[in-house]
Amino acid sequence: MDKRIKTIDREKDRADREALYQDLALGRISVGEAVKRMRKLSKLTQPEFAKHRGISTAALRQIESDAGNPTIETLNKVVQVFGLHVGFVPNAVKAPT
Repeated sequence: MDKRIKTIDREKDRADREALYQDLALGRISVGEAVKRMRKLSKLTQPEFAKHRGISTAALRQIESDAGNPTIETLNKVVQVFGLHVGFVPNAVKAPT
């Protein structure tokens, strides 16, 4: 077992995942922050996560720092493990005043 993982708290993991999905739905986090949180929820290092998702570590670092310009294909490789995909999303509609 990986020595970095002390114990597995499934309830905390579930709550963290739900918070991530909520932050994504509300547009409160950047792509880079979302990917970083996904990686941390997976309990993997950058090299481990990059290898698992089939991208280079350098590409992952750029994405996480919001410095890269990844293709949709690359982003889909990263997020599909969380049941997500990249696509066009409408802007939030303001309620009529």
